[in-house]
Amino acid sequence: MSKGRSILFILLGVIASFLVYVGISNRNQPQMSFRQKILRTIYPALMWVTRLSGKNTTVLMRSGIDPRNSLYDLSIQTVSGDSLPLANFRGKYLLIVNTASDCGYTGQYEELQQLQDRFADQLQIIAFPSNDFKEQEKGTNQEIASFCQRNYGVRFPVANKGGVLRHAGQQPVFDWLTDPNQNGWNSLNPQWNFAKFLVDREGRLIRYFGPSVSPLSEDVLSALK
Repeated sequence: MSKGRSILFILLGVIASFLVYVGISNRNQPQMSFRQKILRTIYPALMWVTRLSGKNTTVLMRSGIDPRNSLYDLSIQTVSGDSLPLANFRGKYLLIVNTASDCGYTGQYEELQQLQDRFADQLQIIAFPSNDFKEQEKGTNQEIASFCQRNYGVRFPVANKGGVLRHAGQQPVFDWLTDPNQNGWNSLNPQWNFAKFLVDREGRLIRYFGPSVSPLSEDVLSALK
């Protein structure tokens, strides 16, 4: 057997073994597409590579300027059609995350729920599904709600699908988060899916965490202490 053919057989064996592993490790996620199962499987490796390369690892801290407009004046629509005033969460930290179902970072849904459970008395996480990045959230509100709950056990609020970048369909919450004339200091838009904006107990934006910053990282945990 030639050397080239031997290498080919080895590669095919590795691919076959990986596909079997994907199937076994995701056997309890019947609602996932095959792409979503692969993304879920490689998520730990993706996080390691992006942290090593420094991609999407931005962390910004509040400049000390108070917001000019109150975030608590806003309400959101959830995927179930309910209206949810953000004033309901006054006195808690808010972690606002733009999410997607077909992203390499989608595995963070599980970590976000773990964070929510850990800090249940002082933190509220809200997910904002968006199709703004490479059309990685094509599902309907109903499909998104089912996907989050069945595959990642999400119990925190999930907002109505909408835009998070600055365009005509931008969610008002993200207009506030990325406009220094409203929040007082930050103009950075989400760099990709699963960017995280932390608002303190008084409604002040105090941190931005890039998509490669895990919800369970020391950067996030220390900001909540």
